[in-house]
Amino acid sequence: MAASWRLGCDPRLLRYLVGFPGCRSIGLVKGALGWSVSRGANWRWFHSTQWLRGDPIKILMPSLSPTMEEGNIVKWLKKEGEAVSAGDALCEIETDKAVVTLDASDDGILAKIVVEEGSKNIRLGSLIGLIVEEGEDWKHVEIPKDVGPPPPVSKPSEPHPSPEPQISIPVKKEHIPGTLRFRLSPAARNILEKHSLDASQGTATGPRGIFTKEDALRLVQLKQTGKITESRPTPAPAATPTAPSPLQTTAGPSYPRPMIPPVSTPGQPSAVGTFTEIPASNIRRVIAKRLTESKSTVPHAYATADCDLGAVLKVRQDLVKDDIKVSVNDFIIKAAAVTLKQMPDVNVSWDGEGPKQLPFIDISVAVATDKGLLTPIIKDAAAKGIQEIADSVKALSKKARDGKLLPEEYQGGSFSISNLGMFGIDEFTAVINPPQACILAVGRFRPVLKLTEDEEGNAKLLQRQLITVTMSSDSRVVDDELATRFLKSFKANLENPIRLA
Repeated sequence: MAASWRLGCDPRLLRYLVGFPGCRSIGLVKGALGWSVSRGANWRWFHSTQWLRGDPIKILMPSLSPTMEEGNIVKWLKKEGEAVSAGDALCEIETDKAVVTLDASDDGILAKIVVEEGSKNIRLGSLIGLIVEEGEDWKHVEIPKDVGPPPPVSKPSEPHPSPEPQISIPVKKEHIPGTLRFRLSPAARNILEKHSLDASQGTATGPRGIFTKEDALRLVQLKQTGKITESRPTPAPAATPTAPSPLQTTAGPSYPRPMIPPVSTPGQPSAVGTFTEIPASNIRRVIAKRLTESKSTVPHAYATADCDLGAVLKVRQDLVKDDIKVSVNDFIIKAAAVTLKQMPDVNVSWDGEGPKQLPFIDISVAVATDKGLLTPIIKDAAAKGIQEIADSVKALSKKARDGKLLPEEYQGGSFSISNLGMFGIDEFTAVINPPQACILAVGRFRPVLKLTEDEEGNAKLLQRQLITVTMSSDSRVVDDELATRFLKSFKANLENPIRLA
């Protein structure tokens, strides 16, 4: 048969590459266009060599948010051996904020899923899958040696103790399996050691299972009446040291107080003083980290004001008649955006070296979810109408609770609003979300009787609907005087809805 694949190279170079001494052993046939390889076993050998295959395309754990350090594989949307095209959804990844879909960047076949769905805490840059080009043998793809799956967390190996000279060590009282250990108060520990008593002979009545001074005195009374005996360990005879040692081991307290209570055992009744460990999601870990950084690095200042919602509630009732449903919080978002437009000095952030005035007014709205607090953003809120803001808040809140927020829908923002009024909270203070400079905490609106005067100067009581708002501000960029003027303008805008049009 005629040759089917031609190599346009020197025969000696070909023999060197293949590693055979002669051309006949691999079936080389000289033709008009050069040297060619005949069909048969030699062709199969060439096809199976690794240097004829292309390198697989690596799928690495991407960074899907600025604060993301690791992610979880929620679900693979493609199976091994399935063809993929650029832009196809490969898998769902849980970041520190939401669940984001990872799209393929190349065409090919999903050859290997390295990290199975349900895997957690996958570091950025870790290999999670491989794609090969169409026509390649995807079943026998090999995982590259330079990039592999994240190494499993292994317990540190305990070092083997080296033989040392024996020294005399005072015997500590060891915990006997099956007996209950107590957390002792300092006074109780002193009393028990003085009277040679053991806490296991009594009952702990203190909070979280602490053995208190009163519990120890109760044991002393029982000992004096002869109902219990001493329970102090007898030291073992000291061994004679075989070599001098400069280090002297001091005996610790008989009842060392643990740093934390012991962990409870699954499937068994909880003992006194135990706790149950709750796994933290990526979102909650990031929230905890950012809140701690905010309170420890940002100088918070607080200012509070009461606002009359009478006019807002009247406008809201008129809109309901026209089948336009908006909430009080939508008016608050609009009032804050309009006030920021009037006072751009408050629409700032701290970039680590100094204040930075922002060219946009994007309001972050706190939304409570099962996984933690998220802050989707109402973009360009000052230019939006009340109904448009209401529609945006509803859509973004649903996506936040479903874990479907896109990164651009929660990253950024110039000002935050947190409203707990629907939960019956009168007033509270909120933690600033860096690099933003301010956050407005909104309580519920409540009826309040106020003494006013009529046109003739007669005193009379009128019922007002008031809300209390508290602004937390970064003192480095928004001082007390500026925060006071902002709240004054915000109050005027909210109490006169005509200004929000």
